[in-house]
Amino acid sequence: MGILHDHIALHTWTLDTTPLGAALRVARDAGYNGVELRHADFMRCRQSGLDEHAIVQLVRDSGMRVTQVGTENGVLFESGDELERLLGSLRYVCDKAAALDCDVVMMPPGPVSAGATDPPEDRLAACADIAAEHGLRLALEFNSRHPIVNTLAAGLALVEAVNRNNCGLLLDTYHLQRSGGDAASFKDVPVEKIMSFQFSDVPRGPPPDMGVPIDRLPPGDGVVPFVPIFRMLMAMKYQGYLSYEAPHPQQWCRPAEVVAREGLERVRALLTEAELPA
Repeated sequence: MGILHDHIALHTWTLDTTPLGAALRVARDAGYNGVELRHADFMRCRQSGLDEHAIVQLVRDSGMRVTQVGTENGVLFESGDELERLLGSLRYVCDKAAALDCDVVMMPPGPVSAGATDPPEDRLAACADIAAEHGLRLALEFNSRHPIVNTLAAGLALVEAVNRNNCGLLLDTYHLQRSGGDAASFKDVPVEKIMSFQFSDVPRGPPPDMGVPIDRLPPGDGVVPFVPIFRMLMAMKYQGYLSYEAPHPQQWCRPAEVVAREGLERVRALLTEAELPA
């Protein structure tokens, strides 16, 4: 059994309506090896009355490894006062990641502001430098619905332009599939540039008319070719985490324990199949 069987994390967006403390317990009890947290998780804890020390302690007390922390959306294509605010938000997330012994922060491309004129690689380089100050790696996620950074090639071009050792890519089966990619799409990406990997399945047919894609399915319920993708990751000797990110309103109406357990059981079965001879 390969290392990826022991590198499976639960993304808290999958259990979005479950408070963080409960989501951490669910992930632990289901048997996940870690959790991926979001900027939103910290903000919700603050709104509930927890101070910064208590938030960190809540996560630490769960015993769950934090594999990645997501940044607030919007840095790459913002300017002016809002850009400065978002850079401050990034520093906040980096502080939390470092306090939780997590070494990766992820960044979505975010909306394109009309006032943004500097090349996005300049902002990405600044963000990578902030992450480096905290001893962290920065993973840029391409988004299939983004007007600019909507393919693996576009995301890789940004990362290569920045040319920072601590700056790489987050790959997501949802966005790979929605952008027309598959296992062959990333076979030539240096494995050290794949900082993290998220998985969920994609429904048949065109994407829904929504800004944020929350139509993600448990693995096996859609059209993603998981076995070839996992075989490629194994062949590349990827040793990072696989994070189950499957937000969907129907998921949020089901018991969190059932949702978490289902995702873990299915991905482990697919990993086992991927280890068999082709």
